[in-house]
Amino acid sequence: MKQIYRNYFQKSKVFLYPLLEIPKGVKFVPFNTYTTFLNSIDNFHEFTYKYFCLYHIPCEVDEQANFKNWQVFEGLYLKEHNLFEEKFHIDSRLRLYMYDFSVFKKDLQSFRDGKYSQFSEYSKKRILDFFGKKGNIAKYVESYLYPEHYYEIYSELLNVPIELLEETGELCDKPDIKLENFEKKSLQLELFK
Repeated sequence: MKQIYRNYFQKSKVFLYPLLEIPKGVKFVPFNTYTTFLNSIDNFHEFTYKYFCLYHIPCEVDEQANFKNWQVFEGLYLKEHNLFEEKFHIDSRLRLYMYDFSVFKKDLQSFRDGKYSQFSEYSKKRILDFFGKKGNIAKYVESYLYPEHYYEIYSELLNVPIELLEETGELCDKPDIKLENFEKKSLQLELFK
């Protein structure tokens, strides 16, 4: 590791999506992921322990072959998933899939608190398996889950005493709760930048 990743990234996509155990490298990946859906009728707040994946689906008319592949993927990995609860039609091409993450209550609380190192070993293993052992992303994720192994490296890169990092405990910032909430209004702005 030669530098620190300083840009904000969607924390739920890195720390929670791998818990679904959808294999890395599948053709369809979520446009984004969220931990709340506050402007819905049911108001899925943080203590409902839901997880949301937003997919931009292929056009049924213009991309028939790709749309058929999508239907197979959706059936195999999304709707048949044992944690799947509901699908929301956001518009003609956007679908929001909701999963019940109550089995990960402790990990979700650690996630909200930005205490990624306090995830269960079970969840840490799933996350690390998803990202593999090679590449910068794998190293960053490992350092977030097991910061104690990386204090010395981060201390040098940040030019701060190791004791400061040990006191802080974590090497990755907390999730931005506003960005972790699905809002159709902000999504439309993001899609049409």
